[in-house]
Amino acid sequence: MKRTQFLQDLIKQLSPTLDPNSYVYCTVAKAKYGELEHLKPIVSLAELEGLTLVIPLEQAEAEGLDYYRVFRRITLKGHSSLDALGLTSVVTSVLAERGITTNVVAGFYHDHMFVPSDRIDEAMEALKTLASEG
Repeated sequence: MKRTQFLQDLIKQLSPTLDPNSYVYCTVAKAKYGELEHLKPIVSLAELEGLTLVIPLEQAEAEGLDYYRVFRRITLKGHSSLDALGLTSVVTSVLAERGITTNVVAGFYHDHMFVPSDRIDEAMEALKTLASEG
């Protein structure tokens, strides 16, 4: 992939930061926004099958919600525009080359990556290396 100067600058400013909490993806059939506010999800997405929530592991266990895998969140602190063409592709490709699955959520100011907790150290190292090499 050819990298523009703008993309190169964004990569140099990644500044990946690890959230200390563990998160899980849960789904609640037929739920709607606002019905599960007490869970305080950091991500929620309405799908035809139900409401997908990304919540702390402890909350899921306390509520008896099923989940598949435990994730950690890495926030790319460098300001990434919603128009930043190619940034997500570069970052996920670097992790995919190492066999690390990544679920990316783009916020208004930052990208947030959910990586399996058992691969978090390797993911952080890869992202820091990417940023330093720009």
